[in-house]
Amino acid sequence: MDGKFPKILVTVVGLIIVLIIGLIDYLTGFEFRFSVFYIIPIFLVTWFADEKFGLVISAISLLVWFYADLTSGQVYSHHLFHIWNFLITLIYFVIITILLISLKKTMEREKELARRDFLTGAANSLSFYDLLQIEINRLNRYNHPFSIAYIDLDNFKVVNDQYGHGVGDRVLASIVGTINRICRKTDVVARLGGDEFAMLFPETDQYKVKIIVNKIQNSLLKKMKSNNWNVTFSIGVLTMLDHPPSAREIVHLADELMYSVKNESKNNVRYSVYPG
Repeated sequence: MDGKFPKILVTVVGLIIVLIIGLIDYLTGFEFRFSVFYIIPIFLVTWFADEKFGLVISAISLLVWFYADLTSGQVYSHHLFHIWNFLITLIYFVIITILLISLKKTMEREKELARRDFLTGAANSLSFYDLLQIEINRLNRYNHPFSIAYIDLDNFKVVNDQYGHGVGDRVLASIVGTINRICRKTDVVARLGGDEFAMLFPETDQYKVKIIVNKIQNSLLKKMKSNNWNVTFSIGVLTMLDHPPSAREIVHLADELMYSVKNESKNNVRYSVYPG
């Protein structure tokens, strides 16, 4: 939404709608009630722009409505009725806006949770493939390289069987925590299933990724050793320089690199560049 319809544009459109509704409200007089229609721009701006802008539009809607009400020709038995109507409409607009903000945040939170691995907090496979596709598009358009790493845990099943699934879960969570403390904000760690993880390194060529992955591997091994967990890591790292294949093919190639490590010596990293 932000790309096609910038927040400021949505807010301007919302403001125009408020003024149009206010003009109709003013021209039709007190016999027609238009306060409910101000919810349209309030919803539009709150949902598609920003909560703060939504509150601003709500306040402007209230003032426009109040002006139309004052000039409608309606005669009240006491001037306090104007104030009473103002307060009631204020409460009405505020409640609607707060409910919209709350609903929007709840839906955004649920959407985010649906893209996260519950146990580790890492991105899940759905999120990872979406982000990987973004990097593929960036490479095709701007020729910016990126790298991915496929990580498989060595001896994890032994730890799981020996210490139980509770310790196994701690191992998985500590891996993600360790990686997140090291990697850049733009990097992404995802749990693809079981004891397999993937990392996405945007704007990272074959030279930079070696430095990053080496640091990650050493930190992970140190973490495992400090907890007496006999777990090591087989890692395949693939750097995309040009003409990338599909997201699933890229992950498959990185997976093959990882398995070549696992089948030979384990606890090592193998690097490759595409196209080779």
